[in-house]
Amino acid sequence: MTVNSTLDAPALEVEGVSAGYGPTAVLREVSFTVPAGSVVALLGPNGAGKTTVLRAVSGLLPVRSGTIRIAGREVTRERAHRRFARGLCHVPEGRGVFRGLTVRENLVLQAAAGQEDDALERAVAAFPILGRRLGQQAGTLSGGQQQMLAMAAAHVRSPGLVLVDEASLGLAPIIVDEIFEFLRQRADDGAALLIVDQFARRALALASTAYVLRRGRIVHGGPAADLLNSDLFGSYLGGPVA
Repeated sequence: MTVNSTLDAPALEVEGVSAGYGPTAVLREVSFTVPAGSVVALLGPNGAGKTTVLRAVSGLLPVRSGTIRIAGREVTRERAHRRFARGLCHVPEGRGVFRGLTVRENLVLQAAAGQEDDALERAVAAFPILGRRLGQQAGTLSGGQQQMLAMAAAHVRSPGLVLVDEASLGLAPIIVDEIFEFLRQRADDGAALLIVDQFARRALALASTAYVLRRGRIVHGGPAADLLNSDLFGSYLGGPVA
């Protein structure tokens, strides 16, 4: 799980983070916490800045101000590979696989030395279809199978903090069910998850806590069930959401 963690520290702390692209400010003093072993949903309308939050947390986008801590350690200025070493994993939107490599190669690439067989075993246990595609190039898989591969590869090292960006985008409902069941199992195993997903109700049903982002600012934070079952759901998210 997490590497070099501080006892009882949250898996992730984001305090007053502002970030953007070029001269454009996208995030404005964003603050939230992901407790260790919990699932947090980050919701909001398109363009709110959700993906930018994940990129800032994972180190793919420098922040302009604020502080980011992973398991109690400040990582605000650390590069992405250092955050990965601390137990963070980022599953970006868009099927993050190496299309020219086989399924087996995608999985082994993420494994620690000497742990390749274990990595393959865990991936196939989670998504049996991958076991029948190990020698197939990832780029020739269906969209759903590529997403399964991306999720399995991301969890090869049993990360303690996982950022998931639109895992269900463009997938058939039956595949979405499998992806969310996989995420639930990872949460049961003790991983902390920060989830951005178009299916807000599904994300809220899985999460214990939810934050709503609008125009780069957190406008709501609290128990996921309270948001899911309240009249605020539509007003915060700009209308009914699946």
